[in-house]
This record gives sequence, structure tokens and C-alpha cells, in this order.
Amino acid sequence: MKNCAIVGINWGDEGKGRMVDLLTQEYDVVVRYQGGGNAGHTVINEYGKFALHLLPSGIFREGVVNILGNGVALDLANLWTEIESVTAKGVPITPENLKISDRASLVLPWHIALDELEENRLKDKKYGSTKQGIAPFYSDKYQKKTIQAGELFYPDYLVRHLEDLLEWKNLTLTGVYGAQPYTMEKLCAYLHEYGNKLKPFICDTSDWLRSAQAEGKSILFEAQLGALRDLDYGIYPYTTSSNAVAAYAPVGSGLPSAKLDEVVGVVKAYSTCVGEGPFVCEWFGPEAEKLREAGFEYGAKTGRPRRVGPIDIVATRYGVHTQGATTIALTKLDVLSYMEQIPVCAKYVVNGTETEKFPFPAALADAKPVIEYLEGWGCDISGVRTWEDLPKQAQAYVEYIEQSISCHIGYVSVGPERDAYIKR
Repeated sequence: MKNCAIVGINWGDEGKGRMVDLLTQEYDVVVRYQGGGNAGHTVINEYGKFALHLLPSGIFREGVVNILGNGVALDLANLWTEIESVTAKGVPITPENLKISDRASLVLPWHIALDELEENRLKDKKYGSTKQGIAPFYSDKYQKKTIQAGELFYPDYLVRHLEDLLEWKNLTLTGVYGAQPYTMEKLCAYLHEYGNKLKPFICDTSDWLRSAQAEGKSILFEAQLGALRDLDYGIYPYTTSSNAVAAYAPVGSGLPSAKLDEVVGVVKAYSTCVGEGPFVCEWFGPEAEKLREAGFEYGAKTGRPRRVGPIDIVATRYGVHTQGATTIALTKLDVLSYMEQIPVCAKYVVNGTETEKFPFPAALADAKPVIEYLEGWGCDISGVRTWEDLPKQAQAYVEYIEQSISCHIGYVSVGPERDAYIKR
């Protein structure tokens, strides 16, 4: 048995989905342990191209059981829509290969409404929310004011609980934002429509995972977003509202006794960022647009153009330490093939002093990048499948990153397809 977490090292959008899809051939179980439908994992395989938001990326592998853990923000409507979209392309999804924790709390329609209302109130000081209800949801969860998925099996209890929450929530909607209140009829209709469709998938996944662990099954823990969006360790307050770090995987999965044997940290060969907040290495203008177009850098969930720049060694090193990464998967190396010289953000200047240390969030706004350049390789590498066949300049770039972040790069992705990678 082996347990592995696949996590983002930077701001998210590093290519975790394609790595989970690739590595699930070695695992029996894939568990999403945090986050909700506010980000997308892009996967390309024999079924087509998919942008998964809630479904674990192991859903395409026959024989793999996929679990949405108790740490996930469970949006029933979004999940059902995603299931319909994926099954329409011939991917089987049944209670045998998808299980939902009965302890996962539900994102309700009012969470999504409140998310947009608050972003509108903040105006130019907004956090860059995807408006999927994530921040209001997690706020309610830690106030112990959410509905758990398992309550769908206890209708009388559910109605009483929902009535209590409705009274409280409407005070905020009408009193703070001047919005329309919700009604029991609307909420019950929502839960009836989507709850009944998804109830067959809901079960005691903790019990199931304990049995799987006892049987020696291997488990892959799939994170959403990256270390720099982690609620505690990221660029607060421009973070997500959950813990994206590998250390949270046992808790959010429903198997707190799990021990991680490996942490695969995913790093893009250049930097991208969706949403607001400090981004020290950011490019602007034609230079940024050329990189954005080369890498097709648009949000999988929102379609928003991603902010782009050279790889940020300072932020990446911090992410490696925060995630406890044991190996790195470097993605999208092929995108840089058009560059004659490859820029690298090697250090920051903070308060007039060069540093290799990632600063406290409040100091990031004034940090400046120190750029170094490596020689480009100037040819298409998307067909390369062995390290020896990779141009020497590309090898040198990978080795530079590896040495700078003090973590072995075990995988190098040269394309979005499942087999477009080099294993070192």
C-alpha cells in the first residue's frame, strides 16, 4: 500500500488534473479532500477533453474508486451537471466508482448569492472570487451552520435544521445586503431535485476508506488550487477558503489515520495566476499576451485570462516547503519552445534588499523580481518521451529549477495528452 498526495506548488492551475489522470494507473482510490467547484482540473484522454470542477480526476480509470471527502464544498447542482456532461462522452459513473462523504457539507443557493453580493460590495477591493459560493460556505461551516449530505436521508431532521438556518441567513441577506430572502419552498425544491439524484452516491466514506486501508489499497489524494492559495499559508487574504496543503489530505479525505508516503508537487514551467492578489513576477502587454496564447492560459472554470510571467523560484521554493513535496512534476515545458532566452525570477527585492525568502503577504505588494536568463532550445519538444532526447538547453532549464528548489523533478510534461511526458 502507498498513499500519495498530488498538490499545487504555486497559485493553482499547475496541471494537477493531468498528473492525477496519469498516475491513477498505479492507484486504487482517488480522493478529493478540499475545495469545491471554484477551480478546474483539465484532463485530456481517450474520451476527449474535460475540465473537472468537483469530480476527482481518477474518474476516467476503470477499476478506480473516486471519493469526494468531508472537506469538500459539495455543490449538488454543479456536481450533477458535471456527471451528466462526463457520462455523455461515454465515461461510466456509478455508485461503484464515485462515492460522496455523508459528512460533506452542502453549498446552498444562498452561498452563491452571498458570494456575488460581497464581491459587488467590495468593488475595487474584491478578492477575485469565482462566485461559486466558496467563502460564504466555509464561513458557515466553521460557524456550524451548514447542511451535511447525510441529512438528506433524514428528511424530518433536515427540514427542522433548514428552517433554523433559513431564519438566520435571511437576516444577513435582507439586513446587510438588502437582497431578497429565501423561502423553504425554494430550498426544499432544490434539495429534492438534486439530492434525490445524488443520494445513491452518498455513504459513510470514512468507513469505506478504513476498509480499503486495511486491505492494503493504494490511495491518491487530489488537491485543488496550490500552496499560495492556501487559507493559512498563502497570499492571505487573496486565498481560497480551505487548506490546499498536503498535510490536510488525511483530515479532509475522511481518513485521518492516513500517512502520506509521497507528495507530488505540480509546478508549471512558467507562472500563471487567476484572480486577485500580489503576483511578483507578472508580465504585461505583448510579452504577456504571447505567453498566454502559447499556453492557452484561460481559467478552466471562469474562462478568465490568466495572469502570466516567468517561473518564480522564490514562490516555488516556498510552495515546495509548505507542501512537503517529495518529487516535482514540471508541466507545460513545451510552451516555452518559442523563446530564444528563458527568463527566471530568481530572487525578490524587498525594501531595497535582495532575498530568496518568500515574504509575509503584506510585504509582497512592494516586492520586485530579479530576473535571470537561460538559453532557449528553439524547437518543438512535444514529441519527446525520454530525457536523453530532450535538447540540452531544456535539460539545463529543468536542472536549474531542480537545484534552485531543492526537490527532484521526477516528471516533465511536454503536452496535455496523457502520454506526453518524460519520467526521470
